[in-house]
Amino acid sequence: MANNQASLLLQKQLKDLCKKPVDGFSAGLVDETNVFQWSVSIMGPPDTLYEGGFFNAIMTFPENYPNSPPTVTFTSEMWHPNVYSDGKVCISILHPPGDDPNGYELASERWNPVHTVESIVLSIISMLSGPNDESPANVEAAKEWRDNRAEFKKKVSRCVRRSQEML
Repeated sequence: MANNQASLLLQKQLKDLCKKPVDGFSAGLVDETNVFQWSVSIMGPPDTLYEGGFFNAIMTFPENYPNSPPTVTFTSEMWHPNVYSDGKVCISILHPPGDDPNGYELASERWNPVHTVESIVLSIISMLSGPNDESPANVEAAKEWRDNRAEFKKKVSRCVRRSQEML
């Protein structure tokens, strides 16, 4: 039953995004037969190091969505403190609901079933605009962000350039 409700909700969110596209990203199904896996293209936000980039990601929804969050994994090369080396995005709203066992996040910052594909992607765009280096997924990127901004910028510029070459 949960699977069917999740499927209907995801179909509605996809339909809504097709009717009213949101600036900064586009989304669609990876495979028309599987509403639980989406392909997302995110434009690097203006006035950030990621500006001009076109970054692709896969958003995978659990069968009990919206009670549990999806995972989002960049398939484009990404250098960012809040993105693991395998491309998986690490932001609060993608963490399971409830209290943080590590005590870093408030329950109100974590996943909540009111989030939609749109709110998730807008949070990722916000993450690109302002990295959180306090609890990084990529410690090396966070260290560079703090201590060697020139090297960080160089790596991000390379990611942006490569994303443009993939168009």
